[in-house]
Amino acid sequence: MLGSVEINNLKKRYKLFNSHKERIAHYLSLGMKKNYQEFWALKGVNVKIDRGETVGIIGKNGSGKSTLLKIITGIITPTQGNVITKGSISALLELGAGLNPELTGIENIFFNGHIAGMTKKEIKEKISDIILFADIGDFIHQPVKRYSSGMFIRLAFSLSINSDPDILIVDEALAVGDVAFQYKCFERFNKHKRAGKTIIFVTHSLDQVIEYCDRAILLNEGEVVVDGTPKDAVDGYKQVLSGNKETRIAVAAAAAAATATATKVTPHSYDDYTFISNWKEKFKINAQFLEYGNKEIEIVDFGIFDKEERPTHELMNGEFFTIRLRVKFKFHFSFGPIVAFTIKDLKGLEVAGTNTLYEKCPLQSCKGETTKVIEFKQRANFKSGSYALSLGITAIQGGELVVYHRLYDVLLFEVISIKQFVGFFDLGSEIRID
Repeated sequence: MLGSVEINNLKKRYKLFNSHKERIAHYLSLGMKKNYQEFWALKGVNVKIDRGETVGIIGKNGSGKSTLLKIITGIITPTQGNVITKGSISALLELGAGLNPELTGIENIFFNGHIAGMTKKEIKEKISDIILFADIGDFIHQPVKRYSSGMFIRLAFSLSINSDPDILIVDEALAVGDVAFQYKCFERFNKHKRAGKTIIFVTHSLDQVIEYCDRAILLNEGEVVVDGTPKDAVDGYKQVLSGNKETRIAVAAAAAAATATATKVTPHSYDDYTFISNWKEKFKINAQFLEYGNKEIEIVDFGIFDKEERPTHELMNGEFFTIRLRVKFKFHFSFGPIVAFTIKDLKGLEVAGTNTLYEKCPLQSCKGETTKVIEFKQRANFKSGSYALSLGITAIQGGELVVYHRLYDVLLFEVISIKQFVGFFDLGSEIRID
């Protein structure tokens, strides 16, 4: 099936030397002298991508994303395992990769076309589309070494996407493009999807993964820890970023179970939450919400309340509502943590949220075994639909993120609107006609 990729037990080892001298000594000894450290960039990756899928690959820097793509495209060879691809591949892995800096843009088009196996006639048939998509003006006739980083990526991406591959691979390339160019690229992505092409997309933009990908893979320390929906992978990525040992175990356990759903656990009895035990029937509780953190500060109560201070799971567009949570401090804290909420749509796209740091309303020092109630009051300007509320308490200590308690997608609620508008939010526009 053209456009498919099968990755079997893929491993990649790099040899790390302390100096160039040690590297030479190792190779002169024909490998007999082991004066290096082993770094396994990939540790037994198994993935199957079918024709027509748009798959996002996410993970922290150093997780093995770029190594994986380079093996798929044949740039480097694996230490163990294999990759089976069916169909032509076009890849954009690095800024300006494949462009000869001494050649002009036009010359590079012909140069790359010949490398891709295209005839001169085929290149001439596509050259207008390539130039139009790159949109770099008269610089197309200048040597590439004079291009800005944006021009590099425009031409390189245009060459890749206009070669009409069965499999298109893009690695962080769009990070340097402006908004208009990114929009044009994703429009072309959608065109390729409709044509049954396969797209493998590496990015740090979680919103792009949720919006454009059918599926997402989370890599961490060279291993696949989540392979499922984009929402699953994004939620797992946020756990990995927290750096907690328990988090890594929880995410890895989900991968071992080979589930295609989010890693979700029920933390404890809902009766532990006084807001819920009092008004359980008033809330739509997600029975499979995701929880993690060290719980040195713990969210013990929470709820959504309408303008009349009634607990609710239905909000009217344009009316005020309050998100309220009670937190318990297990120890004395001389600094204030950050309390936050986010609201996501059912695809997992974060559409709104804030925290006490952004709002310049810090918590002061707190004694152990005390509680505080935090309220966020705002207007529900969302479009009609279903949403999920997430809550969290974190802090930055020594430049590291500390997660005390996070509850992902814990409450579900609806927004009702009789007004129509475009997008997620009602801007409250006023029209005047003279």
